[in-house]
Amino acid sequence: MPRLFRTLIVDDEPLAIERLQILCARIPDVSLVGTAADGAAALRLIEALNPDLVLLDIQMAGIDGIALARALEGRQPCPALIFVTAFDQFAVAAFDVAAVDYLLKPVAASRLERAIARIRADANTGNKPASPSPDWTQEFWVPHRTEIIRVPAQDIDLIVAERDYMRLHVGTRSFLLHETITELERRLDPAEFVRLHRSTLARRDRIVAFKHNGSGAWEAQLRDGRWLRVGRTYLANARAMASLL
Repeated sequence: MPRLFRTLIVDDEPLAIERLQILCARIPDVSLVGTAADGAAALRLIEALNPDLVLLDIQMAGIDGIALARALEGRQPCPALIFVTAFDQFAVAAFDVAAVDYLLKPVAASRLERAIARIRADANTGNKPASPSPDWTQEFWVPHRTEIIRVPAQDIDLIVAERDYMRLHVGTRSFLLHETITELERRLDPAEFVRLHRSTLARRDRIVAFKHNGSGAWEAQLRDGRWLRVGRTYLANARAMASLL
């Protein structure tokens, strides 16, 4: 018999609660145990009911969703958290409190099902969702169309600056993140990422070769065949990586 995920919905909008109730009713292993209209009530219900999952709005009077998530840090057992909100600007804060997913309203049934599937997969393997490293950023939340996508740092091949944004290249896909390359370089593990140019950061294990292009500059080749210019300022990084003379 499949495990039932005892679920609490927290939202200050009755219509939003009703929609989530309808969506949850369509997922066989989700069992709704209660609803709360504010953070304080949610905390009381979590203590009383010990839900496995909380579907949580962010902007609420009193204790908001992020504050509620922080209040649950260290609690045993701690429910999995999926944020459900109309605002995309809180994704980084949601990442900081190790949310499983971040869904934008109006929530599509398929998106909620995918989020639940992640929790189901972790439960089936006996694993908990990985917590971010205290030193280096392990994953990013990035807006993509009507969704907020979780992008693990280990999946990023290349980061390229585009004006006020960074483009995260992940296989054949790419995502825009509103952040400076200097800030990203500070947040990413230097053992995994290397700055090659004022506008590029590359994952070290994606680099397969370096070459001198004959005009006084070096280039780095990625696993997918792309060649990247190595800036003079960052040539020491390439030398240190490949023992270039």
